[in-house]
Amino acid sequence: MALARLLNPRSIAFIGGNECAIAITRTRELGFTGKIWAVHPWREELGGIKTVKSVEEIEGAVDAAFIAVKREPTINIIGALSKMGGGGAVIYAAGFAEQGAIDLQDKLLEAANGMPLIGPNCYGFVNGHARVALWPDEHGITVRDTGVAIITQSGNIACNLTFTRRELPLAAIYTIGNQADIDTARMVDALCDDPRITAIGLHIEGLKDVPAFARAAEKARAKKIPIVALKTGKSPQGAKATLSHTSSLSGADQLYDALFDRHGVARVETVSALAETLKFLHHGGPLAGADLVAISSSGGEAALLADMAGGRNVSLPPFDAAAKARIAATLNEFVTIDNPLDYHTFIWDDEAKLTATFTAVLSAKFACGAMILDAPSLPHMNPKAWYKSTRAYIAAAKANNARAVIVASLHENLPAEMMAELAAEGIAPMLGFDDMLTAIEAAALIGARGADPTERPVISEVLLATREPQLLTEYAAKQLLAEFGLVIPFGAICKIAEAGSVASELGFPVVVKTSSSSIAHKTELGGVALNLKTEAEVRIAAGQMAKHGPEVLVEKMVQGVVAELIVGVKRDPQFGLALVIGAGGIFTELLRDSVTLLLPTNRVEIIRALNKLRIWKLVTGFRGKSGDAEAIVKSVEAVASFAAAHQSTLEELDINPLFVLPHGAVAADAMIRMRPT
Repeated sequence: MALARLLNPRSIAFIGGNECAIAITRTRELGFTGKIWAVHPWREELGGIKTVKSVEEIEGAVDAAFIAVKREPTINIIGALSKMGGGGAVIYAAGFAEQGAIDLQDKLLEAANGMPLIGPNCYGFVNGHARVALWPDEHGITVRDTGVAIITQSGNIACNLTFTRRELPLAAIYTIGNQADIDTARMVDALCDDPRITAIGLHIEGLKDVPAFARAAEKARAKKIPIVALKTGKSPQGAKATLSHTSSLSGADQLYDALFDRHGVARVETVSALAETLKFLHHGGPLAGADLVAISSSGGEAALLADMAGGRNVSLPPFDAAAKARIAATLNEFVTIDNPLDYHTFIWDDEAKLTATFTAVLSAKFACGAMILDAPSLPHMNPKAWYKSTRAYIAAAKANNARAVIVASLHENLPAEMMAELAAEGIAPMLGFDDMLTAIEAAALIGARGADPTERPVISEVLLATREPQLLTEYAAKQLLAEFGLVIPFGAICKIAEAGSVASELGFPVVVKTSSSSIAHKTELGGVALNLKTEAEVRIAAGQMAKHGPEVLVEKMVQGVVAELIVGVKRDPQFGLALVIGAGGIFTELLRDSVTLLLPTNRVEIIRALNKLRIWKLVTGFRGKSGDAEAIVKSVEAVASFAAAHQSTLEELDINPLFVLPHGAVAADAMIRMRPT
């Protein structure tokens, strides 16, 4: 692989002062056995290694270099290493593109001439598998056979993650700073080739190359390497201000959600959730479902966990009759057999009875079992009795070959020794109910996406037409969409004086709308009249619209509406075209009930998105009414097909509302802005 030498080096050059001395020390502490070069113009040694005065004195090409000098000399050093055939470099110095010095960053890349670079403005990396630490600080990574890897743009977040005492099986951490060369996508791609990596964690401020990330995520999915992402920045920055409702419903953050969902990347919201989810995935990988069985000796804890699971994609189903009988046989008549199970304290200090109960519970074959256990961890306290519960639970998990965790309600209430013993037995020691539930949700999502054989649509670069977008009339927009299978009302464009006779030919009731390529939102300007039942009403309504233009659109009124949806397309400068589906009509802005999909898309994604909408209950059946779900899917597919055919010219599109009928779906309104070719 292209980054193999840099990430798993057998020879390293450390170029700089104190930061390099620390990095050399950290590398030697990990047991690195390769060749180390220390470069400094006047110091005799760095980290116990005798120095050479310049890069030119290094004999042969080094696999990796850690460069911690000022930005200007960094460029010359990179050029020299590249000419020597170097395998890559970490650039510690700041003051490049992040401070506006784009020209210096360009010169850096030019000097590298294809040699891989991490940074600039980064802390470097620690790879316990390779026993290297191109890293100028403390870290908590140890050498292990397998473990998780984390990629982040933040040096401080990286440090914090290595400092944690959560029994996080962290094998490697990589900070990539400005991503001038090596970005998140390339790092993910490279780590997928290391069979020792059990899961990949990402802290993302922004993606440099969305299509490349999608390809890397698909590679990880194919190799069954779970990815968990902590994406910061939820504001819709980077998305253009546009005319449509669609753009108000979907900003850049929703586009990241769509990208992650498509490729089975689980998103979390906090650093602790990132750590706990990676830990959970290391000990057993993704889940085949999100059904959980919980065990506690306290009804209060059990109820709290059940409450916190509410509203999540985690369920606590009841035991079936057979499992209920097996569990009841291990307990007395005072215990109610429910999930979560409060087994009380009758058997608290009896390891054999605890083992019998826990074995019966885990025999119910839920996707995951969780025992709630807060143990004394202060120095003067004795957790001996609590170890009976952990030993019993480990035995029960082994007997059933069950996926099982132990969770403390307070993260400080699992002693380090207990967590280490649990981890050694394959039982993830989880800290905090909320983070554990997040981990289960994430593992179930990754499992579901990993098991889905549907081919993922490919995001590709599109050469955008250069002319300014122009608004089409509603009639023109509808005619274009109808060519792709979208159903539109019967109607016609006519002069204002002809509106009455056109309405009579169509049959009442009708809708009259002003027709103009300069008015995007007609209702606010009095440009729409609904449910007109006579020629006289039509003539009056059309006459009042004369101030907006000489023509009107007369359409047959759609009746028997079950629900209203919005189907739209927006263009994002980074992601390209995206599809938005949501509650339409007057509820668009009020409910903000919508889902975003990247384009191109497919039927599987469309159906999954529709089922996420709260308004979808009106379609599937509510108070005796239901809509035509298949017609909606076909309508959305028609819009997606139109967008695919016009991907270089379409700027935005709104169908609002799409009327859902008991049999069929009709686009009552349509707005399109396109770039002329």
